Amino acid sequence: MKNLPRILMFIGAALLLGVFLFPIWRISLYAPQYPNGLSMYIWVDQITDLNSLKNINILNHYVGMKMIEPDSIPELKIFPYVIYALSGFAFVIALIDKKKMYLLFVVVMVLLGTAGMYDFYTWLYDYGHTLSPDAPIKVAGQSYQPPLLGSKWLLNFFAESYPHYGSIFFGVPMLLGALAFWKKKA
Repeated sequence: MKNLPRILMFIGAALLLGVFLFPIWRISLYAPQYPNGLSMYIWVDQITDLNSLKNINILNHYVGMKMIEPDSIPELKIFPYVIYALSGFAFVIALIDKKKMYLLFVVVMVLLGTAGMYDFYTWLYDYGHTLSPDAPIKVAGQSYQPPLLGSKWLLNFFAESYPHYGSIFFGVPMLLGALAFWKKKA
C-alpha cells in the first residue's frame, strides 16, 4: 500500500494526544500501616490521587523530604505543549510523506523520551537526597530516592515506580513512525 506510511503517521499523531487520557507513570509505596499502598499517578499535566499524595507528603516530612506540590513542577505546565507540538509535527510529516521525515520523527521522539526520563530521574534524585537537617527521623547515610523504574525498599516502605497506560500513547506513535520509515519507499 502506497499510502500506508502516511496512514501510520496520521494514526501516530492522533494517538499522541492519548497521553492526556491516562497517567503516564505510577509511583506506589507499601508498608504494614498501608497494606493497600499509597499511589501517586503522574500525568503529562497533573498528579492525581491527592489523598495518597497528602499522606505521602506527611510521611516524607518525617524523614526530611520536600513536599510534592504539583503546582510547583514546571514540567507539568510545559509537557502538554510538547505533546501538542509532537502531534502536530507527526501530522505535518504525514502530509509531507518523505522517508527522511519519518526517521526524523522517530529520532525526535527517542531524544525527547530520553530527556524526559533523565529529567524525571534528576527530580527523583533531588527529591530523595535533599533532606532537611531538622527532620524528626534521621538515618545516617540513608537517602529516599524512589526507583526510576522498578522497586526497592526505603526503610519499611516498599516503593514501586512503573510506566502507566499513558506511556503506551507515547511509545506506540514512535513505533508507528519507525514502521512508516521502514515501509516508505525512497
